[in-house]
Amino acid sequence: MDEKVAAFKEIRKVGVVGCGQMGGGITQVCAQSGYPVAVSEINDELLQRGLASIDASLTKSVQKEKITQQDKDTTMTRIKGTTDITDFGDCDLVIEAAVENLDLKKKIFGEMDKVCREHTILATNTSCLSITGMAKATKRPEKVLGMHFFNPVPVMKLLEIVRTAKTSEETLDTAKKFGQSLGKTIVIVQDSPGFIVNRLMAPQILNAIRMLESGIATKEDIDTGMTLGLNYPMGPLALADLVGLDTLLFIANGIYDEFREAQYAAPTLLKEMVADGRLGRKTGKGFYEYM
Repeated sequence: MDEKVAAFKEIRKVGVVGCGQMGGGITQVCAQSGYPVAVSEINDELLQRGLASIDASLTKSVQKEKITQQDKDTTMTRIKGTTDITDFGDCDLVIEAAVENLDLKKKIFGEMDKVCREHTILATNTSCLSITGMAKATKRPEKVLGMHFFNPVPVMKLLEIVRTAKTSEETLDTAKKFGQSLGKTIVIVQDSPGFIVNRLMAPQILNAIRMLESGIATKEDIDTGMTLGLNYPMGPLALADLVGLDTLLFIANGIYDEFREAQYAAPTLLKEMVADGRLGRKTGKGFYEYM
């Protein structure tokens, strides 16, 4: 077992529900940090696709000489793919990373509550949905919280830990230490739509889209203005493509539904692009085109 894990005994095995872009990234980071990980998908096809993506990501790191081939091989041996939720029975922490649908997440939390041991912490990687609502589907609300990773998980250093009114201090402290063992910088926030980052990010990107929509400036000039004027690593429209325009729309709608503030209202252009399947990097075309 990795030294960082050995020094942090509360979490010995991790479960990840969902092996898509976020779930796969979370699985990879946990396994690279020395944790045995069980990761699930709804069918074997999606599971194998997710595991292949993790393998490809690690292979790139080997090619870039960030890790050795032995590091990669050892990491992959720590990962067990499954389509059987009972494989989460011996996990100390389960992180849900399914699609952003509250009813689905409540169902998952209800199932995990029955399968997992009493001490197991149940976390969600949601970027916007009510964690309090998910906790109500369990008999352990004091052991439920948000662990919001950022994409791509192996690269992004931030981890938002979101506590509900019922999250215990012990659960919060354990989650914080676990996040630090992954090499993440932790910020703590109360359960509120958008948490910290998305609540601040969404209005900025939406305003950039409105500027483009109204012809005030080109997408290139909007992004250049922000990268060189504010020293951002990328402009808001390029960032929207990275996040995914469907994800951005979901976040904006979720926060708007709660606060009814105009700054969170989705522009028509964003809605049209999502309806047209132009979702950004994931589809090869958003505000920009990608090969």
